[in-house]
Amino acid sequence: MLQKIYIIGHKSPDLDSVAAAVSYADFKNKQENTDAYVPATTEDINQVTKFVLDKFNFQAPEILKDAENKKIILVDHNEFSQTLEGVDKAEIVEILDHHKLNFKYDQPIVVNIKPWGATCSILAQMYFDNNIDIDKNLAGLMLSAILDDTLITKSPTCTGKDKELIEKLARPTDVSDWQAYGFEMFKIKSSVKDFTDLEIIKNDFKDFDFKAGKFGIGQVETVDLSEFDAREQDLLEAMRKMQSQENYHSIILFLTDIINEGSRFLVISNNAEKVGEALGQKLENNKTYIPGIMSRKKQVVPLIAKVFDK
Repeated sequence: MLQKIYIIGHKSPDLDSVAAAVSYADFKNKQENTDAYVPATTEDINQVTKFVLDKFNFQAPEILKDAENKKIILVDHNEFSQTLEGVDKAEIVEILDHHKLNFKYDQPIVVNIKPWGATCSILAQMYFDNNIDIDKNLAGLMLSAILDDTLITKSPTCTGKDKELIEKLARPTDVSDWQAYGFEMFKIKSSVKDFTDLEIIKNDFKDFDFKAGKFGIGQVETVDLSEFDAREQDLLEAMRKMQSQENYHSIILFLTDIINEGSRFLVISNNAEKVGEALGQKLENNKTYIPGIMSRKKQVVPLIAKVFDK
């Protein structure tokens, strides 16, 4: 029996990390005529991922809690602070990602990183380049992930290649208007009325190990920023508890308004004034709004790293 090779995205899995695991397992199994590749996720999927998987008739990947003694392919991330437990005792065989490389390993492995807006963009191009069939459901899954990660092409991470692939993937699907479909997805994604404060914070949350200490940066994308007005103080208090309990230097949550293209920042930090300076803003009551900020990867993390990782 062939040993399973698990394909898995980052902690606090978003749609692109889950869709990439599902799609890459399909790609590798077809390319190698095997069934050894298995998609997995680190924890329960979020509501928009469930909506998309149901819409295009996919099952949620199995939850893998520990990578020890397993073969692993990392998708949509490459930092150990963002991956599952036990990965230091796993055999990592490959990385497929669209983030900056921050990875050390004692064996040569395949690393495929492109500066595109989504991991599923890289995958879609791989299907086309290798003449591997993409049925309408798989096309719909990858299309959804690219729309999600590029904020319906509004994110500064979105490239011409992403836009090209969105048009190409939409053709075989039942999605007649991908922009309208994208807004439908974000209405589902940004509905937080049934979420606890901690669930909102951790819904799309990543850890970063900077020289100054551990930073947690979460993002919520919404079509109605006012939905969060009454919850800001509760969110800040939950962030304060989390900082203390989990030994964070700083926790940053930014609420991105994809209609007006800007973000409201909530900050709890050992040095909030310096975080504000890194963002180019003065924080008032641990908050600020910055027009034009849409991307954690391309805008927020580089600003924070420039000050706290030197």
